[in-house]
Amino acid sequence: MEQPRTRPRQRRQPSQQAPLSPQGTLDDGATVYRVVNATGGRTRPVPPAVLALRRLPNPRLTGIGAGLFAAAVMFALACLDWLLFDGSSVVYGALFLPVSALTALWVGPADLVTAPISVPIAFAVGVIPISGGTGGIGGQTMAVVTALAVHAGWLYGGTLIAGLIATVRKVRLMRERQRRMLLAAQTARPSRRPRG
Repeated sequence: MEQPRTRPRQRRQPSQQAPLSPQGTLDDGATVYRVVNATGGRTRPVPPAVLALRRLPNPRLTGIGAGLFAAAVMFALACLDWLLFDGSSVVYGALFLPVSALTALWVGPADLVTAPISVPIAFAVGVIPISGGTGGIGGQTMAVVTALAVHAGWLYGGTLIAGLIATVRKVRLMRERQRRMLLAAQTARPSRRPRG
């Protein structure tokens, strides 16, 4: 019985040539960074701004860690807002939006669902210093509830941002997993040559 022969796959080397100017000549002053695609071997230019963003810290927090991060940051920002801006709701709400985005970006892939849940809790924790309640626990609680009702627009906006980012990340992870499974199925399939 004859065994089918398989040829080893040859990799194509990407071209390392400088980009051409509109006139068709090489431009010596152009700086272009290229990212090699692992599946096809093709390259595509990456802007320097994207490379700078990739150098920023990219921690992967658990769901509880992301919630604690958001709550601690919002409480600290609310204290600064109370000291510097006398508890301005606009400043607090504007600071809440990037904290919501960072929480959704830094939570781990397994805990993406927790980002839109922990962000409103962090908002409520941060409202405590700027709510302005007096008269003990009852007065403070009523002030926090009133502040949450008054600042609902900021609360919904930050939650929406966290939800959108978490959803986009989840869809990208699902597509990448599906792509890897298809690639693994293609490479595991033996190459059969017709007998003749």
